[in-house]
Amino acid sequence: MNTPKIHESEYRFCLILWEHEPVTTVELVKLCQQQLEWKRTTTYTVIKRLSERGILQNENGVITSLVSKEEAQASEIDELVEKRFGGSLPSFLAAFTRHQKLSEKELDEVQQMIDHIRKGTTP
Repeated sequence: MNTPKIHESEYRFCLILWEHEPVTTVELVKLCQQQLEWKRTTTYTVIKRLSERGILQNENGVITSLVSKEEAQASEIDELVEKRFGGSLPSFLAAFTRHQKLSEKELDEVQQMIDHIRKGTTP
């Protein structure tokens, strides 16, 4: 299944949802007013739009996600690597590391990921 595109303002909304779900629409409206400075109508519009696209569901005023944070992040990275780097992960990593210094801890974590991939195990 392809993960539906989540735009920037929708992603900020989803961060709130993922942190509090399951959450009532009333509570979600309050959270969006506090954290995003959205009006009630804006929150309801985003709920409706994301529901129609299969990103969340609204059952009797209780909102839950159908797309996890990890799925949304992976989809964004896949799209970025495909569009900007011709699908080449090494090209993406080369560009990233040219401008971003990795700590020893981060290098160790990346190496552990590579080791797990080579072994066919899950970290």
